[in-house]
Amino acid sequence: MTRFNVALVLATLASAMYLVGVQYESRRLFTELEKAHREARNLNTDFERLQVEKRSQATPARVERVAHDKLQMRQVSPGITLYLGKGESPEKQP
Repeated sequence: MTRFNVALVLATLASAMYLVGVQYESRRLFTELEKAHREARNLNTDFERLQVEKRSQATPARVERVAHDKLQMRQVSPGITLYLGKGESPEKQP
C-alpha cells in the first residue's frame, strides 16, 4: 500500500510541475501576443500617417511648385518647343 501511495504522490507532483510549466508558457505566449498586437497598432498608425502625408505631398499645387522651384521646369509654349523630325537629335538643330 505504501508503494501505491508513493506512486500517487509522485504522479501528483509530476502533474503539478507540468501544470506550472504549462501556465508559465501560456502567460509568456499571451505577453508575446499582446506585444504583437501593440506593434500592429503602431504600424497601422504609422501607415495611416504616411498615407495622409503622401496625399498632402501629391497635391497639384505642391507638385507644380516643386517642379518650378527645384527642378527649374516651366510651362510649355511654342516659343521654347523644339520639334524634331524622324532620326534627328537636338544636337543637329541650328
